[in-house]
Amino acid sequence: MHVAGQGGSYSAAQGADFKSAQFELRQRAARGSADVMRLTPDGVISLQGVSFTTCPASDQSWRLRADRITLDTRTKLGSGRAARIDFKGVPLIYLPWVSFPLGIERKSGFLFPSIGNTTRSGLQLSVPYYWNIAPNADFTFQPVEYSRRGTDLGGDLRYLTASQRGELQWNYLPNDTVFGGSRSRVRLTNVAELPGDFRFSVDAANVSDSSYFEDFSQGPEGTSTAFVERRATLSLRNEHWRVDGEAQQYQTIDNTLEETDRPYTRVPRLAASADYGWGPAELVRYGFDSEIVNFDRAISASLCSAANPCVTGWRIDLSPKASLNFDGPGYFIHPSFAWRATQYELKYEQNNVTPGQERSPQRTLPIASFDTGLLFERAAGARGQRTLTLEPRLLYLDVPYRNQDNIPLFDTALPDLYPVELFRTNRYVGADRVGDADQVSVGLTSRLLDARDGRQFLAVTFGQTYYFQNPRVRLPDELARTDKRSDFVAQVALTAFRNWGADLGLQWDPQTSSSERAHVNLQYKPAGEQVVNIGYRFERGSLEQAEVSGAWPVSRSWDAFVRGVYSLRDDKALERFVGFEYRACCWRARFGGRRFVSTHTGSQDTGVFLQLELTGLASVGSASDAFLTEAIRGYAAPETSLRTSTAN
Repeated sequence: MHVAGQGGSYSAAQGADFKSAQFELRQRAARGSADVMRLTPDGVISLQGVSFTTCPASDQSWRLRADRITLDTRTKLGSGRAARIDFKGVPLIYLPWVSFPLGIERKSGFLFPSIGNTTRSGLQLSVPYYWNIAPNADFTFQPVEYSRRGTDLGGDLRYLTASQRGELQWNYLPNDTVFGGSRSRVRLTNVAELPGDFRFSVDAANVSDSSYFEDFSQGPEGTSTAFVERRATLSLRNEHWRVDGEAQQYQTIDNTLEETDRPYTRVPRLAASADYGWGPAELVRYGFDSEIVNFDRAISASLCSAANPCVTGWRIDLSPKASLNFDGPGYFIHPSFAWRATQYELKYEQNNVTPGQERSPQRTLPIASFDTGLLFERAAGARGQRTLTLEPRLLYLDVPYRNQDNIPLFDTALPDLYPVELFRTNRYVGADRVGDADQVSVGLTSRLLDARDGRQFLAVTFGQTYYFQNPRVRLPDELARTDKRSDFVAQVALTAFRNWGADLGLQWDPQTSSSERAHVNLQYKPAGEQVVNIGYRFERGSLEQAEVSGAWPVSRSWDAFVRGVYSLRDDKALERFVGFEYRACCWRARFGGRRFVSTHTGSQDTGVFLQLELTGLASVGSASDAFLTEAIRGYAAPETSLRTSTAN
C-alpha cells in the first residue's frame, strides 16, 4: 500500500496516523481516500470517512463509500460499516456491513444481488450467501424471489478431497403460484477413487415436473431437455481388464413421448472386458466383451396388447475375440474373428405369449473381418513446410444372417451415418440386433499437416459400403435396401486459414440421388471473446435449420452478442437473442433480450437481463457469462472482474 496525507503522526507503540489520506492498493489496482487513516504495528489499517474505487483518477464512475473500513493485512480480510456503492453519482446499493478479501482468497458472506426477468416467471431477485466451509469445501445458499411464482430456495455444495470430488445442487419452490404446487430440482455428482484401482461415480438428478427446465432454465438446453439421467457406476480398471457395475435410470421430461417410446432402466448392468497381446510386437491380440443387464420400464397396462406386449427382462451378451496385427511403416493389416452369443430371459405383460414371442430367445453367430489401410505422405508447400497424406482404407465384413424378429429392442438403434461408422463390425448400436453382412467398406482420407508439429490444417474423408448380399436384418422403421451400395458419406474439417474453421458433412442416397443428412458449420474466431458462427443442418423428413451466432466488438467500448435459430422447414424463428456490452476501464454493463420456442410444447417465452460489473469489487445483475458461453459456440468470456467480494 502507498499512502500520502496532508499531516500525520507516528509512534512505535501505536503506529502511524494520517489525516486527509490518499492511499493506493497496487495489488488490486485500487485507490481511495480517507478522512482519517491509522496503520497499527500489527498490520491493521483503520480508515474513517472512506471512498474507494478501482477507477483511475480521471474517472469517477463508481465508488464504495463507508463510514469506517478496517483492512487486516495479516488475515487479508477487509470489513466496513455503513457502506454504499455509488454508480455515476447515483446510490446503487446500501450495505450496513460489508466484508471482502484483500486478495484472491475466498470469504464467507453475502454475495451481491442478481436480477432478471422472464415472461414465465416475472421479475426475479436473488441475494446469495457464500459459506467458505473449508479450503476444500464451500456452500452457496441461493434464494430467488420470483414476482409471479414465489420464493425458490436453492443451494450448491461443493467438496474436494484427496480421493473424491463432488457437488450437490438443489432448488425448492414450496408454492409456485403459477404452477399451483411445489417445484424442485436436485442433482448430485461425485467421483471417488477407491483403493485397488476401483472408482465409484454418481451422476443423479431429479425434477418435480416436466415443465421445470422450460420455466427456470436460462440457457438453450432448457427448451430441448427430454430426459434426466440417474447413473451410479463402480469400475475396476487395469492394463488389461475393465469391469463395471452400473445402475441407470431416466426421468422423462418430454411428455410428448409415448410411454412405449421411453427408455428402459438398466438396473443392474454388469459389464466386463479384457484385452491381451501375445508374441513379438503383440502380433496376436485376444480378449472378450461381456454384459449382463436387466431392462425394466413402468408402463400402463392398458397400453399392452398381443401386438405390443410390453416386454421387460434380462440380456446376457458374450463376445470372445481375436485378431492378428500386422503393422508397419505406411500400412496395417488386421484380420479378426469374434463369436457373439446373446441370451434373453423375458417377461411379457400379456400373459398369453403369441407365436414368435419367446420367453428365452437366443442368438449366436460368428463375425469375421479383414481391415487394412495404407498411408502415403509427401511434402507440400513452397518450402516443404506441409505434409500431404493419402490414407485409403478397406474393411471386408462377413456376418451370417440370423432371424432376430423374436428379440425385443431394449437399447438398440441405427446411428447417424458418418465415415467412421462404415468401419464398425455391427451397423447397430446396442446388442439387440447384429446386422448380417457380406460387404466391403472403402474409405479415403487426405490430410494437410504442419510438417514441424503435426498440426492439422485440413482433413477430407469420404467412403461407401458395397454389398455382395443385401442386408436382411432391419429395425421396424428401417427401410429395406435394394441397392448394392450404401449411402455415400463425406466429412471435411478445415482449419487451414488463420482464425477460420469449417466443418462439413454429407450423407447422399445414390438410389434417390438426394441428400439424407447434411451439416455446415463455419466459424471465424480471431480471439476468445470475438467469434462468428454460421450453421446449417438438414435431416430429411425431420428438420432443416439455419443458425447464426456471434460476439463482436462494434467499437472500442461496445460489444454485440447475437444468436438466431430459424426453422426453414416450418418457416419460423425458434430462438432470437440480442445483447450488448459496454466496457469502461473500471466497469462494464451487459443487457439483452431472448425469445425462444419450446421444442416440446411449442410455447414461446421472452426474457431480458441486465448485468453491471464493477472491476475488482462486484457483479450486480444476472450471471450472463454462462449463458453466452453455451449459446455462442467458441465464445470465451474475458476475465474482467473479481467476484469474491461479499456483504454481511
